[in-house]
Amino acid sequence: MNSLTKEVASKKSSRRTATFFKSFLSFFLTFILMFGTWLVLSGKFDPLLLWLGGLSSFLIAFYFYDLLFPAFESGYAVTFIRFSKYAPWLIYEIMKANFHILKIVFHPRMKELIDPHIITFKTNLKSDIAITTLANSITLTPGTITVTATSDGVFKVHAIDRESAEALPGIMLEKVAHVFGEDV
Repeated sequence: MNSLTKEVASKKSSRRTATFFKSFLSFFLTFILMFGTWLVLSGKFDPLLLWLGGLSSFLIAFYFYDLLFPAFESGYAVTFIRFSKYAPWLIYEIMKANFHILKIVFHPRMKELIDPHIITFKTNLKSDIAITTLANSITLTPGTITVTATSDGVFKVHAIDRESAEALPGIMLEKVAHVFGEDV
């Protein structure tokens, strides 16, 4: 073999090794997450049940590791950290919206306050995961439901009243764009 052939073979080998490592890491993290969840939810520590839980977690991780952790790239950890900061904010917004809906429901003039709207807006979100995250975040917030969200970033959202409609897309769009490193 000449030196060029050896160099190409070496690069292919290193790519295969890197791909294997990423796949193994994804499998391992999926297994740990599944088994940990199983332990917490079952609360059983008998040897047979531990073995069955481990086997179930192994099979799930073996077949579906690429769904939970699809690609370990350098930006993946940054996105995870940003999302970890976004989640508490979203929970807070969900709680605020719950109190808003509670106020509407128990108001003596409830029928006057309920003013349903369909809001359409376009975002600059490019990735499917960012669009899906925004759509799910809107739907999780009481008083709003995402009717459609296209891959072009066009959303149709049903809002129960004017106040909920005026808040769309609002700061939630900015936060989701920040999580996935996209421009607003």
